[in-house]
Amino acid sequence: MSKFNTNNKVVAQNRKARHDYFIVEAFECGIVLTGTEIKSVRAGSLNLKDSYASLKNDELWLFGVHISPYDKGTYYNHEPERDRKLLMHKREILRLKNKIREKGLTLVPLTVYIKNGKRAKVELALAKGRNVHDKRDAIADRDVKRTIARAFRDSRDY
Repeated sequence: MSKFNTNNKVVAQNRKARHDYFIVEAFECGIVLTGTEIKSVRAGSLNLKDSYASLKNDELWLFGVHISPYDKGTYYNHEPERDRKLLMHKREILRLKNKIREKGLTLVPLTVYIKNGKRAKVELALAKGRNVHDKRDAIADRDVKRTIARAFRDSRDY
């Protein structure tokens, strides 16, 4: 789990991102939502699959996030896959811009959560893509750790 969402309600996770990328650094940022969007997010009607963040005009934007229309909304409902602005301090955005330009890293959303029961936050990761053999190594390591933990747990029972 992450350091940002310890006492917060996790709404959605992007598990595939942890499989496809090496996570270099994680950041917390706010997200600009309309009235029906925040209601859908609180209800958990959110999908982070194939989503990413990018810089446009020195602002941070989130692309490809699907927030289902609020079922109790009227004709004021939002567009499900619109681009959403992310909120970070200007110096943090400039630092991210330099890192992305230098090292060929990308920005991937890991989780969306409600902080302190009030505001929606996005955990954004600076990530580097994995190759196929890296993914296989990660799966093998995870299987070995699981086997060791299982053997240790079973040996304690005696």
